[in-house]
Amino acid sequence: MAKGLDELLDEVESKFCSPDPLSLDKVERPRGCGGGGGGGGGILSNDWNRGEAKENLRSTETFKKEDDLDSLINEIFEEPNFDKKPFKLKSKSSGNTSVRASIQGLGKSCSPVYLGGSTAPCGVGTTTSQRVCDHLRCIACDFWVVSYDDCMWDKSCDYLFFRNNMPEFHKLQTKLVKKKGARAYACQCSWRTIEELTDLQTDPQLRWVCGKH
Repeated sequence: MAKGLDELLDEVESKFCSPDPLSLDKVERPRGCGGGGGGGGGILSNDWNRGEAKENLRSTETFKKEDDLDSLINEIFEEPNFDKKPFKLKSKSSGNTSVRASIQGLGKSCSPVYLGGSTAPCGVGTTTSQRVCDHLRCIACDFWVVSYDDCMWDKSCDYLFFRNNMPEFHKLQTKLVKKKGARAYACQCSWRTIEELTDLQTDPQLRWVCGKH
């Protein structure tokens, strides 16, 4: 039995696996079998060609994907919207600069805060520049303080009058009396008639503060 198996293996080896010197000389790439197994060499050659073709196909697909990706990136950066953005940003920047300048202009407070008659100049009050604050706000009723030049409040004014009529001028004017050089101030809870330059701190009942200029 063992002898018959050895003979069979020898026969298979001689048919399919014996080297063929001529084939090795003629073909640059190695073959697994030669001689009588010429058909086997052809099969291996075809398999090698198919493998090489697959590798080439994969390489081609890879390069194609890379080219497509590069093209897509280039198209994105060549969109016209990117060219327009810098101009929009510039316009916004200039607008922000104007707004910022306005905010800075509104950032100054009077110190001290002055009230005054109609002849006193208005602006940011300081110890060296005694100007009347024209941007007063009441922290008690949270109303802006209104003022009317060359006017005074009638003696009949009371809290309910200002409570019900502020800040509508056509209602308030019913209690305004003409007086040259005077200035009538009022919020929803307080009112004053001022004729001379007065430091606001001298009237502790008033809850008025500078609302910044």
